[in-house]
Amino acid sequence: MEYEFELKKLEKEVSTWPHVSVHSHRFGGREFLFDKAEVGHMHTGGIVDIPFPRSLRDALLANGLAQEHHWVPNSGWITFQMRSDENLSRALWLMRLSYLRYAPKTATDPRKVFDQESEELHLSPQFKSLLEPFVPKTVNHVGADPLSV
Repeated sequence: MEYEFELKKLEKEVSTWPHVSVHSHRFGGREFLFDKAEVGHMHTGGIVDIPFPRSLRDALLANGLAQEHHWVPNSGWITFQMRSDENLSRALWLMRLSYLRYAPKTATDPRKVFDQESEELHLSPQFKSLLEPFVPKTVNHVGADPLSV
């Protein structure tokens, strides 16, 4: 198959991310789960599908970074078609963007994780603000007044 090599590279990279497991997808292909939440999945033929909150999905479409989902276009899902080896980096970027909604929730310092990931992904202020709600507020539990938290 034409894009199997790129899909294998995508799977190999995403499977190394903390808390991510790889499984067979119910409609064929492979899916990536952060604990029990789906980060995205891929199908043969180079199709990568990723769920996002609607606002983030709309920004991705408006910026030409993805297409509407091929089966449920009026949803938060996007589709990205890998047509060349250069598309592998975009597919990884999109998967990591989805991953960033979950990674801070398991981190000791969620803000630090978010800031580091945002920098590595070269996120624009628009995308950072759309992902900001997924960053848990850090709380200093030592000696903190429970009513002020």
